[in-house]
Amino acid sequence: MSAVPDPVMHVTTVDYHTGGEPFRIVTGGVPELVGEDVGARRLWARDTIDEVRQLLINEPRGHADMYGCFVTPPDDDEGDLGVVFFHNEGYSTACGHGTIALATWAVETGRIEVPEGAEMVDMLIDAPSGRLDVTVLLDDVGGVEQVVFRNVPSFVKAEVAIDTGLGTTAAATVAFGGAFYAVADAADFELSVTADDLPAIIEVCRAIKDDLNAEHEWVHPVDDRLRDIYGVILVEPADPAEAEAVLGEEGVAPLVQRNVTVFADGEVDRSATGSGTSARLAVLHHQGRIAVGQGLVNRSIVDSELHGVVTGETTVAGRPAVDTLVAGRAFRTGSHTFTLDPRDDMGTGFQLR
Repeated sequence: MSAVPDPVMHVTTVDYHTGGEPFRIVTGGVPELVGEDVGARRLWARDTIDEVRQLLINEPRGHADMYGCFVTPPDDDEGDLGVVFFHNEGYSTACGHGTIALATWAVETGRIEVPEGAEMVDMLIDAPSGRLDVTVLLDDVGGVEQVVFRNVPSFVKAEVAIDTGLGTTAAATVAFGGAFYAVADAADFELSVTADDLPAIIEVCRAIKDDLNAEHEWVHPVDDRLRDIYGVILVEPADPAEAEAVLGEEGVAPLVQRNVTVFADGEVDRSATGSGTSARLAVLHHQGRIAVGQGLVNRSIVDSELHGVVTGETTVAGRPAVDTLVAGRAFRTGSHTFTLDPRDDMGTGFQLR
């Protein structure tokens, strides 16, 4: 009986979920990413070790809705961690649910030291979209209770009209929250944020994203590596009586909404989308629907929640913008060693959707 050959690849990961959305953190088996900053390392990973992303995201080891990251050094000595996010299509510039999971992992594994008896620990995480100021809140036995991150400044880019496919047009708002999102009302497409409507939601959101990217160039005014519509968010109201605000000024009732985000190549976010929450806050503030200090309870298609708040007004290259906080919880789901047998005809895998 012949021995199994040495694997072509041997990659270790620790997996988490934030609000039901998976996040696969690479912990070994890859070289250190090359580049002067996280943005450059993102491009290096795309051009040099993309087979690792394919191995971890594609079936049979992953699936069309898998997400993950490479952990890198920060951009300078003031930072604590750097991160390069990846998904079914490539490499994103931002990932809020991933930031929450990564910070949880950093504390739970001792990557970030927690002083004895501390109630919270702060860290700075460098993402391709910019530096994120992260606070991990601890429970009375030192476990992670919640993660709150201050996102990069978020702003409205444009108001657009989009074809609903129903013989009508709908209003949408393109906003930046670490990546560009198009935000629209689900009702305009005769859809609801439910699993029953998910096939139609994916089809509609894919069409909106493709049309907007074909018709316009979407580029961040400061960093031209941050470009293109990344995801489409469909929103509907939720019952505020069922929600409790985690962030926001005392006595100010939170706004409660449900949403579903479809990003990358038809990938569906099970969480309420962290960077999308910041983009939504920018839209709501721009529309006068949410005030500074007022919380947003953001429910996902699987009824998990992220909480956000506009903490202040600012500008980006002279454009009105907002500062936001986003809060959520992540939980470890397992650890893995993935291998690729050189005899395996499937190689780094496939996607059926």
